[in-house]
Amino acid sequence: ETRRRFYPHSADYPDVRKHNNCMASALTPTIYARLSDKATPNNWTLDQCIQTGVDNPGHPFIKTVGMVAGDEESYEVFAELFDPVIKDRHNGYDPRTMKHPTDLDSSKITSGIFDERYVLSSRVRTGRSIRGLSLPPACTRSERREVERVVVTALSGLKGDLAGRYYSLGEMSDREQQHLIDEHFLFDKPVSPLLTAAGMARDWPDARGIWHNHEKNFLIWINEEDHTRVISMEKGGNMKRVFERFCKGLKQVEHL
Repeated sequence: ETRRRFYPHSADYPDVRKHNNCMASALTPTIYARLSDKATPNNWTLDQCIQTGVDNPGHPFIKTVGMVAGDEESYEVFAELFDPVIKDRHNGYDPRTMKHPTDLDSSKITSGIFDERYVLSSRVRTGRSIRGLSLPPACTRSERREVERVVVTALSGLKGDLAGRYYSLGEMSDREQQHLIDEHFLFDKPVSPLLTAAGMARDWPDARGIWHNHEKNFLIWINEEDHTRVISMEKGGNMKRVFERFCKGLKQVEHL
């Protein structure tokens, strides 16, 4: 999709000369001119992708990403900028020629048990998004609520040691909130300028929540920074057991 423009591209080009983020390193006036009139089918634009990186120059010693995707299509429509940013951020990984190998075979871990004198807790986590719904920087209230509905409905199908319950951030009681704080499960409203400039904190806490199993060692955050964050955790240093639970739970969640 192409948008109408009333000024030349050069008049809208952001000043990122003093910025230290991957977007600023990769963006050029030529790339901006080619991409800035385009939009995804959800009407997400290049300027919306890069706004958080324009507003947050970064730190001289900490190079941030500097851009966000509004939807799955962003990675294709704005590939000329996303590809070099991904390559810069992920140590040379080229999304056009390489494919990240996903290996959820926990039997390959032969040790993975660490001395509890030095390891207080162990955690493995990943993010998963639902195809067809805009990502958190761009999603509407209805899309965010649909993410919550789809995920909570699916999680109700988990059985055995993965069975659990859902806590909605907007509807939980003070007692439930304190319980989640005590367990270190509760996530806070995003206050980082990187996230707020990207639109990630809109409508908080609408359609945000936490699901955990009854054993409290398998969690899913809903509509925090991703559609879902899948987390396996427990006290102590048994990383092998944590990863085994992570693999089992993730496979079941994806199947649902």
